[in-house]
Amino acid sequence: MDDVLGAAQGRANETYMKARRVVIDPITRLEGHGKIDIFLDDRGEVDRAYFQVPELRGFEVFCKGRPAEDMPQITSRICGVCPTAHHMASTKALDDLYRVQPPAAAKKIRELFYNTFMLEDHALHVYILGGPDFIVGPEAPKELRNVLGVIGQVGVEVGKRVISMRRRLRELMTHLGGKAIHPVLGLPGGVAKGITADELPAIKDLAREGLEFALFTLQVFRDIVLKNEKYVDLITSETYTHRTYYMGMVDESNRVSFYDGLIRVVDPTGREYAKFAASRYRDYVAEHVEPWSYVKFCFLKPVGWNGFTDGAQSGVYSVAPMARLNASDGMATPKAQEAYEELYRTLGSKPVHHTLANHWARVVEMVYAAERMIELLEDPDITSQHLRVIPTATPSIGIGVVEAPRGTLYHHYETDDRGLITKANLIVATQNNSARIAMSVEKAAKGLIHGGQISDGLLNMVEMAFRAYDPCHGCATHTLPGQMPLRIRVRDSAGVVLKEMGR
Repeated sequence: MDDVLGAAQGRANETYMKARRVVIDPITRLEGHGKIDIFLDDRGEVDRAYFQVPELRGFEVFCKGRPAEDMPQITSRICGVCPTAHHMASTKALDDLYRVQPPAAAKKIRELFYNTFMLEDHALHVYILGGPDFIVGPEAPKELRNVLGVIGQVGVEVGKRVISMRRRLRELMTHLGGKAIHPVLGLPGGVAKGITADELPAIKDLAREGLEFALFTLQVFRDIVLKNEKYVDLITSETYTHRTYYMGMVDESNRVSFYDGLIRVVDPTGREYAKFAASRYRDYVAEHVEPWSYVKFCFLKPVGWNGFTDGAQSGVYSVAPMARLNASDGMATPKAQEAYEELYRTLGSKPVHHTLANHWARVVEMVYAAERMIELLEDPDITSQHLRVIPTATPSIGIGVVEAPRGTLYHHYETDDRGLITKANLIVATQNNSARIAMSVEKAAKGLIHGGQISDGLLNMVEMAFRAYDPCHGCATHTLPGQMPLRIRVRDSAGVVLKEMGR
């Protein structure tokens, strides 16, 4: 069997007529590590494609025995790109664990901090991780599919604006949270630092600039992507389409919310399937295991696991920006609502099942995050110095949830009566998405590769299927049973296991 190694930095722009196996290793422009194995049949058509995650993280196990109040700092180390999501989900889990309600100022400062993070993180994906596929082009030379290629397309001044805005947003996060990478803001029952009246004008100015930047990004998307018929055809093509359930957090009016609310699930037709508090997540979310990846595959527990399939009979669901919009009835701020309506009006249906539409939904959420920052800064509670209610209850079980940039994130802790962790369970956004990501990669490979005709551009378009979800596999593989469970299986051409070795 001939192997073709499609290495991220060294794939030649060639056609491999006799390839039987194609390996993209490592995959590129995502958080964490992964590879794609594509197997071709005798006609050069794709038989199977596997999205594999070979890394493993041990956070759930080595949190055991730690004081619960350490968890917001420990879990923020899971990922250097989205530590704020883990920090905030963990902090909310501690509120629940100690049965304490933070004061109004603390909740609003947390939400301000969180929306600042969402705006900055989405900008990272739009311009640096996912954006090159559209701004530069999916089949552009690989040396141009990066931030330098984006700057070459949009201009140096725009590049400077993107870098400056992300830097200033991170400076605000550092001011509020102590650190941008590993924040120390959240405490059970409140926050460690407030906002003074003297600081408020400068922060308001930054929030207003953030909104201008988000609206500018929306216009860039309109001009570069939506005015290009080829790109719109790609987004709406069947190759990048799956009809699944969708999950996201909503407020009391079923509008998108990142920080607080209930979890809402809609079916493939857009009808509400479930709506529940974080404390009930185990009634709806279950995990399936496959032997070829360290990622677990989440599915809707009441529906059951019925394989990597679409439709109402399948338990597969999606989270992330497009899923949040699909699971909601709208946005809670005016300009974001206008952008939301434009998206559905243009794509012509709700829910939108096109995987690549995640990029557009991400820009809509940038507008919402900036508008929400402005709303929170106009609230008189934001400068109150009543920042914490000291917990007094004996801890037992605590569950917290937020919407990470990549989707719904659950933290679940159980402790002894001294507050030492006896169990930690993390269901992260990319894990919620893992089944649909695997389906997307295989469907893209089958839709794009024919007759053994393989090029660097085609392989990048296969990678686009996972890149739209902005996955973080450092977060998603988080279980460790005491040692690396290495097992090697040797199979024949029919897939029958001939030999198995392990340690």
